Amino acid sequence: MNFFCIFAVMKEKEELRQSLKANPRLKKWLDYVIMNQRDARPRWYIRLLAPFYQHRGRDSKIYSSVRMDTPPYRKFSLGKRSVIESFCCINNAVGDVIIGDDTRIGIHNTIIGPVTIGNHVNLAQGITVTALNHNFKDTSLRIDEQGFSTKPIVIGDDVWIGANAVILPGVTIGKHVVVAAGAVVTKDVPDNTIVGGVPAKEIKKILKMGV
Repeated sequence: MNFFCIFAVMKEKEELRQSLKANPRLKKWLDYVIMNQRDARPRWYIRLLAPFYQHRGRDSKIYSSVRMDTPPYRKFSLGKRSVIESFCCINNAVGDVIIGDDTRIGIHNTIIGPVTIGNHVNLAQGITVTALNHNFKDTSLRIDEQGFSTKPIVIGDDVWIGANAVILPGVTIGKHVVVAAGAVVTKDVPDNTIVGGVPAKEIKKILKMGV
């Protein structure tokens, strides 16, 4: 079976990931073939084939300097007319990354899945959106021996996130929200709200037109 066949199957069925869990040796071999173990990113020949298994909507753009750590066994989708600007890092190795239509991911952003970003979202510069956390509860082990956990992040439509903000695992940001520059968002943000600070707290509500 060639790589194109592997990619097609992996992309199509979530059940395959579940079946691989029951076959650790096969899973380990596939992981070795696909991922550079030292660099923790897809191997160069996998990256060359990315256009065949990524979904990029009409008139979307990913700048050439973007680090696309998107192995084929997870989903990456970029919506119509959306842009990922220079020097970003997009990583779906531990969870899907879904970006909607008319959304702009600003310069030097880092997005680690599982993350879903809606339509008409603007992320400024230097933002980290990470659904991954390293485990560190067992003091008898090094942190890098304890694995990791993920909690999905959801960012709704019509959201503006200011420069150098951090969105932490498990957070849901509602629609029509502004996150101030430098904020660290640790809990859910309701619709029509401005938040800021460390940790981020509500600053004010955004009134609807005509209210």
